[in-house]
Amino acid sequence: MKRHQVVVLLIEPIVGFDASIPPLIFGTALGPDGDELYDVTLCGLSTDPVATTTGYAIVPMAGPEALETADTVIVPGTKSARTRTDGSLPDDVAAALSRIRPGTRMVSICTGAFVLAAAGLLDDRPATTHWRYAAEFRTLFPKVRLDEEVLFVDDGDVLSSAGLAAGIDLCLHIIRRDHGAAVANDAAKYCVVPPWREGGQAQFIQRPVPQAANDSTARAREWALENLHDAINVEQLSRISNMSVRTFNRRFTEQTGRSPGAWVLEQRIERARHLLESGDLPIDEVARQAGLGTGASLRQHIRRSVGMSPLRYRKTFQGV
Repeated sequence: MKRHQVVVLLIEPIVGFDASIPPLIFGTALGPDGDELYDVTLCGLSTDPVATTTGYAIVPMAGPEALETADTVIVPGTKSARTRTDGSLPDDVAAALSRIRPGTRMVSICTGAFVLAAAGLLDDRPATTHWRYAAEFRTLFPKVRLDEEVLFVDDGDVLSSAGLAAGIDLCLHIIRRDHGAAVANDAAKYCVVPPWREGGQAQFIQRPVPQAANDSTARAREWALENLHDAINVEQLSRISNMSVRTFNRRFTEQTGRSPGAWVLEQRIERARHLLESGDLPIDEVARQAGLGTGASLRQHIRRSVGMSPLRYRKTFQGV
């Protein structure tokens, strides 16, 4: 199978962390036979070292010609003065982008969205960027439907993420979209990062620092994951955590960015997707094991989540 060609365009001064995400995440995505699914190339506007915003440089593997054969192009965060000041593209950046074939999937991480917007790729489309730069982004690009509250936005052939770690979430989402949950989860496990944070999750969680053991909802979440097939309510979860319902709700949201009910539903949809990808259980049985009730409920949630029916989703990932 031909590997998917991912090209990461480095525009100086680049956010080094953002630039390191795609080769790490896509480079650990393996097929069932252990074959690598993606080739990742870091390219610059030339092959000269590209300065980062944090005191070191990255030597790209190729120049802009690599963009001509890309299946996916990713633009990491950049503090390119011209694009961030007047919303225009430097001539060399515009020339590089002109090499990209029509139909290539375009992705931005953090302030890489400024580059896609300056190229007109986000006009009249939903997108996101780091919340800190939302005001200046709106001023420069009023045609973009910016939502700085979310981790990432998938608009089909154009995707964007918030800053830093949200780029990891977006790359895992792309792997999941391309090859299914099992491949994405294995890549996440190798990188020791959470396997899935849904794109609509808030960028800013009030208390992201892990809580002390007696202040954590982790045990309740672990129990919920083991019992998704059964009815789960917040009273059960709060008892497991030895908290009042009110305290549990508050701390759960602080620690996950989601209400308990929304989080459980997301895990159930995730379980259903895994069952659809990995087996041939009847739809009603998938719904039961995932705790989604009926086949009709499963169809509604899967269609809302991935835009297709459960059977079509299974066929997509199993090739049957």
